[in-house]
Amino acid sequence: MKHRHPRPGNNYLFIKMLILLMSLLIAGQAGARHPLEPLDTSSPRATFESFLTVIEESTERYYAYRDLPSPATMAALLQMHDRFNRLLDLSEVPPAAREEVGVETFRLLWGIFARLDLPALDEIPDEIADEESEPLALWRIPGTEITITRVEEGSRTGEYLFSPDTVERAWSFHELIKGLPYQRPVPLGDLARIQQQITGWMIPMVWVETFPDWANTLILGQVIWKWFAVLLLFGFAIGAVIAVFRWSRRRPRNSSLRSFLRHISTPLLILALAPLVDYFTAIQINTSGTAAEVPFYLIEVSQSVALIWLIWLTASWAAETMIASPRVRPGSVDANLIRLAARTVGILAIIILLFHAAAAVGIPVYGLVAGAGVSGVAIALAARSTLQNFIGTLNLFVDRPVRVGDFCRYGEDPSPGWQRTGTVEEIGLRSTRIRGLDRTVTTIPNADFADMHIVNLTSRDRMVFRPTLALRYETSFDQLRLVLARLRELLIAHPRVTDDPARVRFAGFGENSLNVEILAYVNTSDWNEYLAIQEDLDLRILQIVEEVGTGFATPSRLYIARDSGIDDERRQAAANQVRDWISDQSLPFPDFPDEQRKQIKDTLDFPPEGSPDAAR
Repeated sequence: MKHRHPRPGNNYLFIKMLILLMSLLIAGQAGARHPLEPLDTSSPRATFESFLTVIEESTERYYAYRDLPSPATMAALLQMHDRFNRLLDLSEVPPAAREEVGVETFRLLWGIFARLDLPALDEIPDEIADEESEPLALWRIPGTEITITRVEEGSRTGEYLFSPDTVERAWSFHELIKGLPYQRPVPLGDLARIQQQITGWMIPMVWVETFPDWANTLILGQVIWKWFAVLLLFGFAIGAVIAVFRWSRRRPRNSSLRSFLRHISTPLLILALAPLVDYFTAIQINTSGTAAEVPFYLIEVSQSVALIWLIWLTASWAAETMIASPRVRPGSVDANLIRLAARTVGILAIIILLFHAAAAVGIPVYGLVAGAGVSGVAIALAARSTLQNFIGTLNLFVDRPVRVGDFCRYGEDPSPGWQRTGTVEEIGLRSTRIRGLDRTVTTIPNADFADMHIVNLTSRDRMVFRPTLALRYETSFDQLRLVLARLRELLIAHPRVTDDPARVRFAGFGENSLNVEILAYVNTSDWNEYLAIQEDLDLRILQIVEEVGTGFATPSRLYIARDSGIDDERRQAAANQVRDWISDQSLPFPDFPDEQRKQIKDTLDFPPEGSPDAAR
């Protein structure tokens, strides 16, 4: 439909038109009515008479407003809008536009009627004489396509109103006839001229009438002085917005509340100024003409942009505020999902506001929605890998196999382990980044990463210490027993080794050695700290083996120097120690007794004596 777009200012312009309508009224119609008396729409004649009556009432109110402009007289004039619309069938006009379309249609019809030869009232069909006859469906003004039709459904069934087709085509009818002379006297001259010059109560009409002729020259359907007034008003508004925007950008942006308030000051100012500019443009200056819709469109677009801006900043600030919490790591999947939720809210709000703005300026929204649905399928197919990675991100969020900062091993690959081990630096919405031990960064799509075997090394509460000692075959039976006992004592006495389990066993005979297996857990989850503790244990093991007088086996094909062999003196000392245990019934095999374990436990120093950290 080609209804002109509703504008707040048009109401006043149309009111002026009503004034002109009054002249038609002078054709000598009905007298005064009670303010609450409803308009008669029971027949085509009654509706046409009501039309003329409303013209008379609005004309009187217009004169009152012109002689004494004030908020009260303007409000009285605006109250006529509902009476205009009661005579029109606006069922096919969007609800938001009905008042404006109704007022403008009323003004256009008056301009048309003032130029036509109208039939006498007694020639217009009135009540149906025979109640058994079918009610009249419509009546058309002779020589025109303007019709008054009977409403067949809805709350106003049975009333006669100017038809939806008449409402839709009123502007085109007026354009065809506007060049004809008036057939009836019109007060105050040209209706269109009154519409162009009328203003709000803050700019009295008597002032406008004193303007020089050049100020009332028409440009694009509007007098020059109104163009200057609108440009000046918009200039002040734009200058204020630019000043506030520059002020808000003086300091770097962060997630603090003060910074957030500073950055939303610009969209808030736009939202505050838009209705003021709209009020002064549409009501006080009362723009007219085809080009007068430009300020309205600018205001609508600026309000939508400001709302989008405000919602986006608010969603981003809320997300960053939550991410700033110590419980959320900046590069984690939690942080990225919080950002995603904020962006989703922002994007949905943007889409809604864009459609609202499009509808406000007359863009066919439903066509856009249909097109978006078709194109959305194509986009979804093209972005299949992105959707898969997003689903992988959700799986990582639900399962939480790793978090940012975790040290992990991932995948099943024959390549060296260090190539599949690293620290998680970021879990994004599409991929995960892992920094390996060689300091390279590996980027893995989340769809693939979620399907991998992931070993989270950071989540260990303890770290295993499990070396196998290869002792020389020349090691005597007593030396081996003493080594086993000393190693068990070491694990029990070390403060960073847990006692359950702390196991040392002779595991059997190797190709070149007697194998002793150690299994213990170091009480730390930090890899670097574990390496330090492991180093301390290895040094103490080396000392024990040396003190007992044995040594570590080496494959004979690798001997490149003369072997010194086993220390006989220390071998004898080991044998004496084992005999003393046997004679005292204190041989620590298979394990130390509980009382002895308690005496030994945590008796070693770690860090060892002489270390800078030993005092702590």
